[in-house]
Amino acid sequence: LGGPDPLDYVSMYRNLGNPALNVPEHWHYVSFGLSDLYGDNRVHEFTGTDGPSGFGFELTFRLKRETGESAPPTWPAELMQGLARYVFQSENTFCSGDHVSWHSPLDSSESRIQHMLLTEDPQMQPVQTPFGVVTFLQIVGVCTEELHAAQQWNGQGILELLRTVPVAGGPWLITDMRRGETIFEIDPHLQERVDKGIETDGSNLSGVSAKCAWDDLSRPPEDDEDSRSICIGTQPRRLSGKDTEQIRETLRRGLEINSKPVLPPINAQRQNGLNHDRAPSRKDSLESESSAAIIPHELIRTRQLESVHLKFNQESGALIPLCLRGRLLHGRHFTYKSITGDTAITFVSTGVEGAFATEEHPYAAHGPWLQILLTEEFVERMLEDLEDLNSPEEFKLPKEYSWPEKKLKVSILPDAVFDNPLH
Repeated sequence: LGGPDPLDYVSMYRNLGNPALNVPEHWHYVSFGLSDLYGDNRVHEFTGTDGPSGFGFELTFRLKRETGESAPPTWPAELMQGLARYVFQSENTFCSGDHVSWHSPLDSSESRIQHMLLTEDPQMQPVQTPFGVVTFLQIVGVCTEELHAAQQWNGQGILELLRTVPVAGGPWLITDMRRGETIFEIDPHLQERVDKGIETDGSNLSGVSAKCAWDDLSRPPEDDEDSRSICIGTQPRRLSGKDTEQIRETLRRGLEINSKPVLPPINAQRQNGLNHDRAPSRKDSLESESSAAIIPHELIRTRQLESVHLKFNQESGALIPLCLRGRLLHGRHFTYKSITGDTAITFVSTGVEGAFATEEHPYAAHGPWLQILLTEEFVERMLEDLEDLNSPEEFKLPKEYSWPEKKLKVSILPDAVFDNPLH
């Protein structure tokens, strides 16, 4: 099936499954075009046979075949084409273990399957082509509760649990859009495994794009030196390229490669156009479309702040306990990157190296990028005070939390506030 974008195509196959492994018959969808099909630079830059072909991957999807169904539904192809368009337009790539928050039934029905995890396709191994290497990433439909568990722990852990539940995916992770129960409702013991995993491993989610903002309460908002209002000539201050590079490292599409809780130094150099310890990527998720309109990095000084006010929408605020319990209590860091501007907020623990926030000066800003260092003792207190964030159905906006002795305030605000540039 060819999509509206001529670069995106999806083939559909009837897969008989494997009765011996309790794998049901299903429809198997495979994209082509995200990898390099031609090798002549017409679509993808040819980088050699040893590197990735195009974006280095193709997408697959397995949908349970309904009784009497003679032809595969076309909505999975449209879903895959939508993801492919996102990749082409943003030049961001996917990796095994990534999750995609969709917030809507994948087939536009009333299904509980409203989000996606990504993993290696169980039948299709990486392929060496004349134009580079191609891996096959399978889309797995999941419920909201399973997505949240993946965020709080990690995607691979939840995928392994899905494999153990035949009606929720089984060994080949086949999506059943009629599944009405989460794996935790099917087998309550699985929640214990997730809780233990979070306690032992923490969360692999190192950051998210979010609706967020921060104010420096140490100075009047009309102060000309406010980090988000400085202008040099006609160019507004933005995240510098080096700052953006560092924040990209903390997000890495929301999943952390390295186990070491280290923020790269602000002046980290790039080698051959790639970040250290990373696979090649054409464009990382935090690169601003306006990154060319930045003031020189050396003209942005790091400032220590006395008091700060953090602002989040409800969806972003609900992740604060995850940030504190799953990240900071494990000696790690967590970043919120604004989707409405260049603002970024990074929470760091005392065990994170390379941060410009310190125990002596726990609030520090480099341009519009704020870092907040929290001690373990304060994190524990915040978790107690923020407990109601875990019950969104009882939540009424706006909501404010304050720790006067720490000179820290957190507000949870309606989405509309962040759609107004004067928030």
